[in-house]
Amino acid sequence: MFAVAVAALLVAMAMAVTRALLGPTAYDRVLALNNMGTKTVVLIAALGFLSGRPDFLDLALVYALINFIGTVAVLKYIEYGDLGAAKRADGGTDA
Repeated sequence: MFAVAVAALLVAMAMAVTRALLGPTAYDRVLALNNMGTKTVVLIAALGFLSGRPDFLDLALVYALINFIGTVAVLKYIEYGDLGAAKRADGGTDA
């Protein structure tokens, strides 16, 4: 049963890669890459369960944190053009 789940995850990951390559906007591409990262976390956990190695769950958690931080950083860079820019209360950015 887990082998079927892994196969379905691989198909979904292929669809996410397609969206990342074809996405009309940068936000669509980032969302597709974040989606693929989330599916990779589930895939690592499923493969760890299939192989009987629960230490893969630790790797999956670390990968999930890296995926989240990377997504936030990329979206901030797309929005402001700088990772160090702070948004002001009046809607502008500090320059």
